[in-house]
Amino acid sequence: MNRKALASVLLLCIALASVVGGVVHFIRRDRAALVDQFASDRKAQVEAAAREVADALDDAADDLRFAGELLSRPGSIAEHRRELLALLEVVGQYKAIVVLDSQGAQRFAIMDRRAGPAVTRGAVGTVLTETAREALARPPGDILTSPPVAAAPGGWFRVFATAYAPSEDGPGGSVAVLVDSEPSFAPLKLIATQPDAKLLLLGAYGVPTPASAPSLIDWHKRMEAEAGSIPAYSELLAHMRAGERGTVRIPENEAALLGLGSADVIAAYTPIRMRGGAHWSVATFSSTRELRAHERGVILRVALGALLVAFFLSVFGAYVVIASRRAVALQESRRHADRLAHLHEKTQKILDNIPTGVLALSAAGRITAVNQALRERLPPTAVGASLPEAFPHAPAAVVDRLASLVEAACSAERVLSLHGEPLPLFGQEGQYRIHAVPLERLDPEVRVLLVVEDLSNVHALESQLLRAEKLATVGILAAGIAHEIGTPLGVVRGRAEYVLGKLGAQHPQAAGVQVIIDQIDRVSRTIRQLLDFSRVQPAPVKGVALEPLLRGAQELLHGEAERRKVRLEVEVPEGLPSLSADPDQLQQVVLNLALNACDACEPGGAVRIAAHVEAPVEPGAWSGVRVTVRDDGCGIPPESLNRVFDPFFTTKKRGQGTGLGLTVVAQIVRNHGGRIELESEPGQGTCVTLWWPATPLPSEERHAV
Repeated sequence: MNRKALASVLLLCIALASVVGGVVHFIRRDRAALVDQFASDRKAQVEAAAREVADALDDAADDLRFAGELLSRPGSIAEHRRELLALLEVVGQYKAIVVLDSQGAQRFAIMDRRAGPAVTRGAVGTVLTETAREALARPPGDILTSPPVAAAPGGWFRVFATAYAPSEDGPGGSVAVLVDSEPSFAPLKLIATQPDAKLLLLGAYGVPTPASAPSLIDWHKRMEAEAGSIPAYSELLAHMRAGERGTVRIPENEAALLGLGSADVIAAYTPIRMRGGAHWSVATFSSTRELRAHERGVILRVALGALLVAFFLSVFGAYVVIASRRAVALQESRRHADRLAHLHEKTQKILDNIPTGVLALSAAGRITAVNQALRERLPPTAVGASLPEAFPHAPAAVVDRLASLVEAACSAERVLSLHGEPLPLFGQEGQYRIHAVPLERLDPEVRVLLVVEDLSNVHALESQLLRAEKLATVGILAAGIAHEIGTPLGVVRGRAEYVLGKLGAQHPQAAGVQVIIDQIDRVSRTIRQLLDFSRVQPAPVKGVALEPLLRGAQELLHGEAERRKVRLEVEVPEGLPSLSADPDQLQQVVLNLALNACDACEPGGAVRIAAHVEAPVEPGAWSGVRVTVRDDGCGIPPESLNRVFDPFFTTKKRGQGTGLGLTVVAQIVRNHGGRIELESEPGQGTCVTLWWPATPLPSEERHAV
């Protein structure tokens, strides 16, 4: 058997398996639909019965409120007694009535003459009185329901009680009625008479009523000890106690334990709510045994359909096998074509999904293909264009270099590369590694591949790693300096001050001793900067008014600016919001930036400190205060711009700076949730911009820094 015939047989087997799978799927789907419809019907049935029960209970509650209204009207005890006696005789469910005054004392009690002695005996009267007293503590009109009265037979007798408010001439108090609630739940009993149906009715206190199936009552009592063996029943009881409505599917093994038969059971549950009172909860348990017969019929019909489909598939498979023998030659030729198409598609997918840019050049120097990584960065017309047209933003010298690399690779018939050079290929400078890969001369459409690797992110990660190493070094160095040098320097300075005090200011050696003290202070400041840098921690912030702080910094720097013959200006608009900052650290930032600006200026230069409110341009954008420190000094070389915030880097002369000032400034700004930016041109000056968060409004949520 050739491959075509084998493939046909395989397809036939797959088709037959699909048919079987489809049969199983449709059977399961039909069964699930039947079960869902069955559950929906049972839920609607129990909800309809529950509504009838709720209406009956609401009627009893309305009668009780009506009795309260009668009692609140003016009248003698005999009149009120006569009116309630008429209610007792009209409604056969009511067996006894007790009326209390507002102090809880009994005004009178009425017993139905038709009730037996088991209902009218003293224990029932005690329950009536106690429930009426409890009702006095509730608002008038609220219905208080007692648990089943144990002294009354049958377990259906409950006490309904409510308080009634006094009128202008009538007293207040409470009234309680002994109610035979069994007739009210008659609609639920009708459901329980259906075959394969059981009822569970939980009273207002969560206790099953006599209408419930005995096996369900028994398991309700055993729940605490054996809840793990019937989890679905436990889940159902939890939903019922919470007053929810819905359905729960009880598996066959649990149904057998509950005495509900040997099939899955659908339990539909719903609450029965009484206006102004507690709620009951009812659940019906219906076996799905009836659905099995229908399911067998469905299986038979689907199986016959599957057999027919399998027969036609077998005939079709035989036809395919016979036809495949006549098409071997055609299949062989098409196989080669499909193989080539597959290889081309596979190669194209590989090229499109690698992160490195690849473009193919023809022998004439035209671009014939570009992969996805490079296609997004080239013009839409790059395919078919030359290298200068494909890289319109690159300088001509860079494009000529690429063309020379391609030509040299084709001439040498080996791969040539440019390793990690900064090239502005796409309008801005980046680090790239470029390879020219010559291919065979047989295909002039793809003579050479130009592979472009973007190393900018790698270089950025290297810079971050170097900075992290420097920061770790600073921490270790700062701790060592503080431990080894700080204490001896303090001792030396103390001795020098002592000697200076003894010599006096007019002594010839006083100036030299003062130089010693000044230099020790300088070393101490350096150590303090190192410690501040290595231990910068989030500080407790508060609202800081920016204008007084900037004016204060201007006063502090006034003498230094005059000494250097630099003009220091401060511009702060009115209505500027206060900043969320530690005032000492904010002042340290401003002083450091201003001193650096003064150092960069020649005599006659100017340093300008300004502040502006930055409103958010769009929702979620940054908002706060923008503070700029601008000078017209010498500027910073471009190659040093990315290093000015690194520890120990400085453009000042040796001995004039530690290289930690801007590092500490950047650390403080980041710890306050702001950001810092720097722009500079050699000979034009430098501008440092601080983006600082403003103090939140009182209605806004405050976050600790």
